[in-house]
Amino acid sequence: MIKISKMISKYFDNCEIIELHHDKKKDAPSGTSILTAEQISLSNNFNKSRLKEGEAETIEGCRGGFTGGVHIHSVRLPGLLAHQNVIFGTKGQTLSIKHDSLDRSSFYPGVILAIRSMDKLSNYTFGLDKLINL
Repeated sequence: MIKISKMISKYFDNCEIIELHHDKKKDAPSGTSILTAEQISLSNNFNKSRLKEGEAETIEGCRGGFTGGVHIHSVRLPGLLAHQNVIFGTKGQTLSIKHDSLDRSSFYPGVILAIRSMDKLSNYTFGLDKLINL
């Protein structure tokens, strides 16, 4: 999702991320949403101002967090597990990329891949993308 978002970002003028997690998650925004925003900002020169000219928040923080020209909105509610929606916008169109983990079993293939790859790694490795050659 991060790599695809980075590739797409060159073709859009704006991007926002909505990430949703269970109510027991301690951090906000999630590390995945921060990494996604950082990678998107490497490929695009989005407006680096948190609020656009003439824009105002009637309630402080309603536009969410902000990094690299990307707003990040965090939701924490019971009944959720892990969800991320990256929304790109430009004149006359939007494009959304969404990932939903509905059950923790969705994490198992990545854990198994990481365990099986350990003997081939010589250094600390962050991210499954390194293990699947993305």
